[in-house]
Amino acid sequence: MEKSFLRKTGAYPQPGKPFPRAAASWGRADSVELDVCALERQDKRRMNDSISIRPGTHEDMPRVWELVCELAEFERERQQVQTTPEILERDGFGEAPLFGLLVAQEESEVVGMALYYFRYSTWKGKRLYLEDLVVTESARGCGVGRALLEATIEAAREAGCSGLMWQVLDWNTPAIEFYKRFDVRLEEQWMNVHLDL
Repeated sequence: MEKSFLRKTGAYPQPGKPFPRAAASWGRADSVELDVCALERQDKRRMNDSISIRPGTHEDMPRVWELVCELAEFERERQQVQTTPEILERDGFGEAPLFGLLVAQEESEVVGMALYYFRYSTWKGKRLYLEDLVVTESARGCGVGRALLEATIEAAREAGCSGLMWQVLDWNTPAIEFYKRFDVRLEEQWMNVHLDL
């Protein structure tokens, strides 16, 4: 990806407009960490040439919200989704955006997305938290997820992060196996803690 591509196109806020912390996903999950400098790309499977990865725009929010709901349905937590396309647009594209967004587009349709924000670790420094990585069911198996994750890793590099982290449900074996293709560390000893307001 071209250097500073994400900064130029607005996939994450400009300096001086940091992302605050946000709540993590619902459900029991293992924590996954990826050190940027340790990434090894082992899977050489190519993505369909008609699919491109680009920064998300506010016009994408209705489709992004549908993908959020598709993921929640898969995770058996559809009733937990309280956002709307309007809320996502407000929070992602206002004066102080709360998240960055990359989308995978096939022809004119968005078939996947990666939504992330920055957090801070007193041990590791600036980290990128990948809130959701979603590929619609009909587009799975052709490298879209890998392309989105690699673009998110590049966003973390450009932002000066020491690494990425995200969660995966402990019963989501296909996702766990996918992440193991990267040099990730699975942490099973941590529990999720939530306080809803």
